[in-house]
Amino acid sequence: MAKKQKTVLSKESMTFLKNYLNNPSPTGFEKEGQKMWLQYMQPYIDEQIVDAYGSAVGIINPDAPFKVVIEAHADEISWFVNYISAEGLIYVIRNGGSDQQIAPSKRVNIHTEKGIVKAVFGWPAIHTRNRNPDGKEPQPKVDNIFLDCGARSKKEVEDLGIHVGCVITFEDGYEELNYDYIICRAIDNRIGGFMIAEVARLLKENKQQLPFGLYIVNAVQEEVGLRGAEMIAKRIKANVAIITDVTHDSTTPMINKNVEGEIRCGNGPSITYGPAVHNILRDLIIKTAQKHDIPFQRHAVSRSTGTDTDAFAYSNDGTPSALISLPLRYMHTTVEMVKKEDIENTIMLIYHTLLSITPKTNFKYL
Repeated sequence: MAKKQKTVLSKESMTFLKNYLNNPSPTGFEKEGQKMWLQYMQPYIDEQIVDAYGSAVGIINPDAPFKVVIEAHADEISWFVNYISAEGLIYVIRNGGSDQQIAPSKRVNIHTEKGIVKAVFGWPAIHTRNRNPDGKEPQPKVDNIFLDCGARSKKEVEDLGIHVGCVITFEDGYEELNYDYIICRAIDNRIGGFMIAEVARLLKENKQQLPFGLYIVNAVQEEVGLRGAEMIAKRIKANVAIITDVTHDSTTPMINKNVEGEIRCGNGPSITYGPAVHNILRDLIIKTAQKHDIPFQRHAVSRSTGTDTDAFAYSNDGTPSALISLPLRYMHTTVEMVKKEDIENTIMLIYHTLLSITPKTNFKYL
């Protein structure tokens, strides 16, 4: 394996990461998280823009005609209140790719105009589940999981400020595990927003003068179809886009490597091959990693990447785009897990790639 190269993450950086991960930013309700992100970015950017749906952009060299984007998405999976029963139980629908199998017994925050209301996803005790007439245990499904906030009637629920359309997030927050691992809900993909912010910090602190305009984009609504990226890509009209997201560590049980490939936490960022990924830009990223001894892994996708890369790549008559992914365990759970050295190496790879791009870099196939 190539020599590990680290950037020094400051104490202030890690404090921001913890606070940023703990702050809820459900799809469509990213406002407070975007405020936090932009506040952290202020010392490192020249201008900022926020579009109508909340995608936030920090800009360096805003007057430069050649535009490069580095991008992540800001939203997390969540739930919506969908129905309140006469008995005071709350039924839900997904907001993004929420996993009903992890819901039972989880603590949640229901976001209301009156503030946060605490609740739990209830579930029948093991003693009672085995007594069904057909002998089959019930399985968690979107139409049978429910929230209990302590109310015993629909009116009591509504008196708390809860109504259909209130958004619900899991309570689980930031923790550090052994051997340099970080766990939290919503690492997908606020860790990306953190990493591109750190790239901006390094550029400023190292007094790097870029020969192009750099647009540091924290897009909304990725979890419901890349919608924020679609909107902001049309607005910026970038010449080049580098997207960062998370990807599956496939070394844990019950993951088919024949399908997912082999990606491992601790082996560096993953660089994607696929139709939406521009070959010349991807090869430039790989050469940059090799030049600076940054460990990396390779991953192939047969069609779309399933990330904001697709939105940027196919915007504005086509934008050369590439995807750099952070290996992550247990995606879309409340214990998403990443390794700190992978975060550091991903930051350095994006940083050095930017320093290797100029307006004269040839991204033409022919």
